Amino acid sequence: MSTARPDVRLTYDDFLLFPEDGKRHEIIDGEHYVTPSPNRRHQQLLGRLFLAFAEHLRDHPALGEVYFAPFDVVFSNWDVVEPDLIFVAGNQRSILTDKNIVGAPALVVEILSPGTRKRDQQLKRRLFDRSGVQEYWMVDPDKDVVVVHRRDADGGFPRLDELGAGEMVTTPLMPAFSLLLSTLFS
Repeated sequence: MSTARPDVRLTYDDFLLFPEDGKRHEIIDGEHYVTPSPNRRHQQLLGRLFLAFAEHLRDHPALGEVYFAPFDVVFSNWDVVEPDLIFVAGNQRSILTDKNIVGAPALVVEILSPGTRKRDQQLKRRLFDRSGVQEYWMVDPDKDVVVVHRRDADGGFPRLDELGAGEMVTTPLMPAFSLLLSTLFS
């Protein structure tokens, strides 16, 4: 006779009880992760990215909306994350609530740091893939590159490109958007 082991994974209800301590709390597959406040370079990159997205969306509001952390993305009862930057496409506005995003945003951006690099490159990439995110950018401030994963026609989520200074990052999710990476990393 086997005995059922209770599910000890944390849930969104547990997440709501975490302290408001200035740190980023996330749950991935029911496991709790805590990230300290970001450094200055991280914040500079996030600010530049947000402004680039927001300026483009100001001129093309039907394309969608952009948000930055902290803003919860609830993929499931056991998967709640706070990506650095989130783009919700115009046809996805139903996933927006006043408190969070419930479902897969079109595009997610994480800025890598020593404390989150492995999690962002592996654990979160897999989460975003299985949850249906269309595009994932990993901004690497140590190498001044942006790694792009984009959903393909077969439903895969391959690494599409690694772009560096002097190159432009674009996305089919926001037609006519482009950002010169030497401007981002300046």
